[in-house]
Amino acid sequence: MDDDCRPLLSSEQPGESYSHRGSTDSLDFKPKRPFHVEPRNIVDDDPQERVSAEAAILNSRVHYYGRLTGSSDRLLSPPNHVIPGPEEIYVYSPLGTAFKVSGTDHTSRNPSIITIFAIWNTMMGTSILSIPWGIKQAGFTLGILILISTGLLMLYCCYIVLKSRKAIPYVDTSDWEFPDVCRYYFGKSGQWSSLFFSMVSLIGAMVVYWVLMSNFLFNTGQFIYNYAHNVNVSDSEFGTNGSDKVICPYPNTDPEGNSTISTLYVGNSGNDTDVNSFEHWWSKTNTVPLYLIILLLPLLCFRSASFFARFTFLGTISVVYLITLVTIKAVHLGFHLEFHWFDTTQFYVPEFRLFFPQLTGVLTLAFFIHNCIITLMKSNRHQENNVRDLSVAYLLVGLTYLYVGVLIFAAFPSPPLFKDCIEPNFLDNFPSSDVMVFVARTFLLFQMITVYPLLGYLVRVQMMGQIFGSHYPSFFHVLTLNILIVGAGVLMAKFYPNIGSIIRFSGATCGLALVFVFPALVHMISLRRQGILRWPSALFHSFLIVLGIANLLAQFFM
Repeated sequence: MDDDCRPLLSSEQPGESYSHRGSTDSLDFKPKRPFHVEPRNIVDDDPQERVSAEAAILNSRVHYYGRLTGSSDRLLSPPNHVIPGPEEIYVYSPLGTAFKVSGTDHTSRNPSIITIFAIWNTMMGTSILSIPWGIKQAGFTLGILILISTGLLMLYCCYIVLKSRKAIPYVDTSDWEFPDVCRYYFGKSGQWSSLFFSMVSLIGAMVVYWVLMSNFLFNTGQFIYNYAHNVNVSDSEFGTNGSDKVICPYPNTDPEGNSTISTLYVGNSGNDTDVNSFEHWWSKTNTVPLYLIILLLPLLCFRSASFFARFTFLGTISVVYLITLVTIKAVHLGFHLEFHWFDTTQFYVPEFRLFFPQLTGVLTLAFFIHNCIITLMKSNRHQENNVRDLSVAYLLVGLTYLYVGVLIFAAFPSPPLFKDCIEPNFLDNFPSSDVMVFVARTFLLFQMITVYPLLGYLVRVQMMGQIFGSHYPSFFHVLTLNILIVGAGVLMAKFYPNIGSIIRFSGATCGLALVFVFPALVHMISLRRQGILRWPSALFHSFLIVLGIANLLAQFFM
């Protein structure tokens, strides 16, 4: 009897939970797709375009059940055997053309392996550059434990988000996203709150991108200038010697350090005046962030971002190259580890440090995909494997972060350098003259230049769509929004270019709502309405909310 209540031509896949089957809302005509018109409207003699007698009978049955669905009785919904399969659905035009409906069900969906790597590629971002710094802040042993436990918590909360819309009865939620779920449970306040925290994550990512693009552009220009003018970087007391140099840019943990990281001396083809002039016009914090405005502000004003979407494959290439770079550096440098559980020594940090909330803030953004996981999973061919594929994707992401973080921390040469010299962007621990690092910075710079307009497009679509009802209300509105976003990035790149702190604050802020509070509340409310909420579940999910609040508050005391 339960199968007989399935909505007509529902977009749901077999194996999904039909908690809203048979409702009068789900039988609205909008999700129904035509597969038959009267034969007299087919004017072509092509036998492939003729309507078979079987299709005509099937059409009559559907029309019959369609008249019955005006009743409020759910039992009058058409049974499964009346609904044509995806391979039987055709669209017939009165002009005589017929074609199969494309993009339905399994025909346009991705296999599990594609879905898994799509999630991996989407989740992999700038946070990977700060993982070694986060492990250093927490301590090597505690950092590894926190990375694993945070990944598991983020996976569980993402699972709640993925299942949230299917627990809503008697409503067609096939096109819903998580903000729509929040609106269903919490009204307009829930929708606007989820929008606000989604904006925090997107704008926070754009600010981090601007800081990193300034960094990469500066170091790329520095490398080209040094090579063209035969400028050599001498070995300083804050760096190692040898072919694989590692440096400590701010040995006194002084964030005021600017463009040069070590003492320069000039070869035969240069002079001090040229170097000083170049440093004046090519400064990491004073000039380079402003140069980016000339390139990126016009790109943000494009009406469509489809052109930049073609370059998203660069993200995968950049991450793969980064992993290769880390592996080669670790092999050349070797491991430098000593275990001091609570005491700081001359060259090593303790295994357990009180600065561990900085790592939890970074990881909240590093594992954050909750605002788009429903969209990504809609394209999965086997919907019954969604939970498995999501878990595998999180496992791959966690292993990638663990691999990069552990290798960079372990291979950092201590002595002669202190482990506390590991930078929020670990590429800053390599000189601008390093060719492999130069290639990595160039790859990442070009990738971010193409991704940055996409992030701006997402901000514009969500914000302008909610406020003005249009994604592009006018050029003046779009330009004003883009100037505010770019201005925030320029100010951060000039006065506080610490991507670790920016990531941890934005991650803890958006994670409070979209990772911990909203998913936990939605899950508890759903169970309570079904009458199956038990005190262990309520206690655990209340603990998740407290954990999210504590994660945010702790960032202000680090």
